[in-house]
Amino acid sequence: MMWLSSGFIFRRGTSAYHRLDPRVKLLVSVLMFVTTLLVRTLYELAAVLLFMIALSAFATVLRRVARTMAFTALFSAFIFALNFVFTRNIETSLLYAARFVAIVVSTSLFFITTSPDELEQVMKTFRLPRDVIFAFVTAVRFIPVMFLDTIQIMDAQKSRGLELEKGNLLRRVRNMIPILIPLVVNSVVRSGELAEAMESRAYGAVPRPTSLVEYRTSLADKAVATAAVVAFALVAYSFYFVIPAQIL
Repeated sequence: MMWLSSGFIFRRGTSAYHRLDPRVKLLVSVLMFVTTLLVRTLYELAAVLLFMIALSAFATVLRRVARTMAFTALFSAFIFALNFVFTRNIETSLLYAARFVAIVVSTSLFFITTSPDELEQVMKTFRLPRDVIFAFVTAVRFIPVMFLDTIQIMDAQKSRGLELEKGNLLRRVRNMIPILIPLVVNSVVRSGELAEAMESRAYGAVPRPTSLVEYRTSLADKAVATAAVVAFALVAYSFYFVIPAQIL
């Protein structure tokens, strides 16, 4: 579990992809996300996944992306089984299962390489309400922390003799109570500490507070953004016009 959780937590990197403007990284992830929805065959989706893997290697986060893919393997298997039951088509079921993996990878690439502070600045550029930005960024910060807390509580309870993998379904659900109670208590304590920190920093005293850091788009950022848009346009054109024309 600790091995899987590390694939969802941001760690500061030194690669060229990490140094890009967070708005550019968001654009790249959104374009990859849309591309996974546009593809119609397994070959096209495989090409998209290979590009994501190559981009992960360029950003030096390939191992962490692999952990993300391992985490989604169970869900993708469930999607495959559910689609196969209703469609009885192996290729279509594989397409939907692999598409789910590609969607998760396209979004995780952004969150793995973008800090919560950068995410906050990106949301501010869209003129979203301050409370919405704060709530979303706080969730992004604390969800991995709560995940790690859950793992630590489970390990602590197992060391005390709690058996989580044995018994029927009802017994397993009852065994989760010693996990949930400390987790809820930790969350309440942490939320109280967060509220005190917000009050000490006079949160809400100024309607439109200024930011200490303002991101400026460099020539490299503009070049990457332009290349991403052009590549997306070419891929979409080839998928919907060139390849169907060759088949006909």
